[in-house]
Amino acid sequence: MTTKVVIVTGASKGIGAAIVDWLLGQSHKVVVTARSEAPLQALKTSHPGQVEFLAGDITDPSIAGSLVELAIKSFGQLDGLVINHSLLQINKLGGVSPEEVKRVYDVNVFSGIFLINAALDKLRNTKGSLVWVSSGAANMSIAAWGTYASSKAAVNAILAHYAVEEPDISSIAINPGIVDTDMQATIRDQGKSTMSQAEHENFVAVFEAGGLLKPEQPGSVIAKLAVEPTKELSGKFLSWDSQELLSFR
Repeated sequence: MTTKVVIVTGASKGIGAAIVDWLLGQSHKVVVTARSEAPLQALKTSHPGQVEFLAGDITDPSIAGSLVELAIKSFGQLDGLVINHSLLQINKLGGVSPEEVKRVYDVNVFSGIFLINAALDKLRNTKGSLVWVSSGAANMSIAAWGTYASSKAAVNAILAHYAVEEPDISSIAINPGIVDTDMQATIRDQGKSTMSQAEHENFVAVFEAGGLLKPEQPGSVIAKLAVEPTKELSGKFLSWDSQELLSFR
């Protein structure tokens, strides 16, 4: 098996941590980033020679280039980029401030573009993979989710354009499903006052019925896509459990 080098954002917990765990288990090397330094340092300590990290705010203009430089300096190449970080703001559009909208788009959209652009030359060299974690909300209208859902719809459109502009890179957007993460806890805790009652109760019901996915389920699929370029799927927005991704499950 050829060892690959992958950058993973939002890597300290949830789906990001599951992606990294799968990659490390397959002897790949990773450069990870998140706001919290401690879990990243622990990851490096427990996997000597396989992990490098950079803790910080993903919207910092300097972090994209620094992550790519770290990958090349540490491991000599870059084969994949997984954009996993995301911000959910539960607030009806009629009451959202310009600053709140900008923050969501800075995190969910613009930081991703900057990361991709910083990595393009290296991914061209390796004919690598770009995997952007999107959401089923991109194709839905949920009260109080306007900023988040629209940002994910933008992600899908942007990713599809990279696919046609960069034919040597496999570019795929993934819907990870409803996963047992901090985001789901936020929906249950904060959504009651702003979401519709039926929609909020549906999320609570899935949780109480034990229906949330484990992060490892979509995480392993996303990780495999990062190290196994699939040009025939490039430009698509796919659910992690779709028929097209059967061979990755």
